[in-house]
Amino acid sequence: MTTYNVGVIIGSISSTSINRRLARALAKLAPQADLVLTEIPIAGLPFYTADNDGAIPEAAAEFKAAIEASDGIIIVTPEYNRSVPGVLKNALDTASRPWGDNSFAGKPSAVIGASVGAIGTAVAQQHLRSVLSFLASPELAQPEGYLQMTEGLITDDGDVTNEATAEFLVTWLTAVHTHIAKSLSTVE
Repeated sequence: MTTYNVGVIIGSISSTSINRRLARALAKLAPQADLVLTEIPIAGLPFYTADNDGAIPEAAAEFKAAIEASDGIIIVTPEYNRSVPGVLKNALDTASRPWGDNSFAGKPSAVIGASVGAIGTAVAQQHLRSVLSFLASPELAQPEGYLQMTEGLITDDGDVTNEATAEFLVTWLTAVHTHIAKSLSTVE
């Protein structure tokens, strides 16, 4: 089976983010689904402005290049006020500009997130899916990944302490692999 290199965008820039812990867990479990996950950081991105479209800032150019070099993208998002964090929206805007140079166009994507609330990050993910659709990024529709983060479920190092949760995450990652394979085969 082909191993795919997948970029991971974490929608929180907090070093103590539960979604960062989720991303670490996914990276540890990814080899079981023939994936290699690499974070594409967003903390250093400048705010997007069309003023820079003629001369893209170096951090933005590097971010766009990392997306383009990936076989697919996983976005791990928190939910802030029933939507995506501003830093994540800024990253998506940065990746899709200047007009005609959308790094997400045709790039397979998948969305997952964790929250302490019972509905996980369901509302934020719906907003995010709307943006990804506009960016022409083929999205993994099923299975959806909404995790309610409980104390100790995922350690700071990314170890999943609940077997059923670990199994679900491997199943989700396997679906990501299949989604990337199908998306890339339609392009070739």
